Amino acid sequence: MEKIVEQGLLYDFYGELLTAHQRQIYESIVYENLSLSEIAEEQGITRQGVHDIVKRCDKALMGYEKKLKLIARFQKMKEKIQEIDDLTKCYERNETGDKTVYCQKLRYLSAEILEAL
Repeated sequence: MEKIVEQGLLYDFYGELLTAHQRQIYESIVYENLSLSEIAEEQGITRQGVHDIVKRCDKALMGYEKKLKLIARFQKMKEKIQEIDDLTKCYERNETGDKTVYCQKLRYLSAEILEAL
């Protein structure tokens, strides 16, 4: 996964666990695409200070995901829902063949989603 996308996902799921100061700096890097120098000037700290905060945030956010696995669960659930959507489209186009097999696939996928919740 591209680093900026990964940072965005991690922040979306776990950003509230950072301090307000860390969130402000991390958002400036990830969402506003500001440089370390621009953020340092804005915050009144050194460029190295911004770099250190971003690295600590990355480490903390990855640590949360390693322990909680919310993003991994979200992505698996998203895949299952996409499969259900694909099956529904096949059904609408009458491409399902045996309706029993089709229904079994839907039940299996929905059971997996419910179990994950």
